[in-house]
Amino acid sequence: MSTHSSEPDVAEPVVESAVDEPRGWRHGATWTYLVMLAASAVALVVSFVLSAETLQLARNPNQILDCDINSVLSCSTVAQSWQSEIVKFAGLSYPNAFFGIAAESVFVTVAVIGLARVRVPRWFAACTWLGGLAAILYSYWLTSQSLFVINALCPWCLALMFSTTVQFMALSHATVTVQGLPGRSRGLLTYYRLNYDLMADAVWIVAIVALIMVKDGAAIFA
Repeated sequence: MSTHSSEPDVAEPVVESAVDEPRGWRHGATWTYLVMLAASAVALVVSFVLSAETLQLARNPNQILDCDINSVLSCSTVAQSWQSEIVKFAGLSYPNAFFGIAAESVFVTVAVIGLARVRVPRWFAACTWLGGLAAILYSYWLTSQSLFVINALCPWCLALMFSTTVQFMALSHATVTVQGLPGRSRGLLTYYRLNYDLMADAVWIVAIVALIMVKDGAAIFA
């Protein structure tokens, strides 16, 4: 009689599967930085226009600007408020639009570097994202002041706010999927891989438009 010796089953080692990274053209450097470049270029042009109108008002304080449409949509009302020149140094005040030109020039440059697929240090990518965060927070503060304190909206300022929003969305996308920050986070990679960012960005934009319409919609279209 033969005996069959059976060895105990040995469990296969569990190998943690690699994080599924976002793939496809929408998550690559070309698309993300192209969107950032377009938004930054729009913001840069708008900053130049706002700077020109600031100088125009400085020369002729009582002049009516082309974007003075009614009591709510009024560039001059916003431009003559203290919020439009919050940086003061040596007895001089500096219009926000001048800083917009400087900041957006940097973001345009960063977008071009990204399109050229130049590898940048992690600290540079992190600082760029933090700069984008500071820009959008500053823009939202100015918008909230226009809505609830000044009670007037500048069409050019709104264009700058929306372009800064899209710029930050694209910069955040590129920071995660292209630059690999912060540390190949599984949650963030899944967020972009499943295209949840498209839904979040759409809700984000709609929420801003809805807030403006609820606050001043009747006066805007009066």
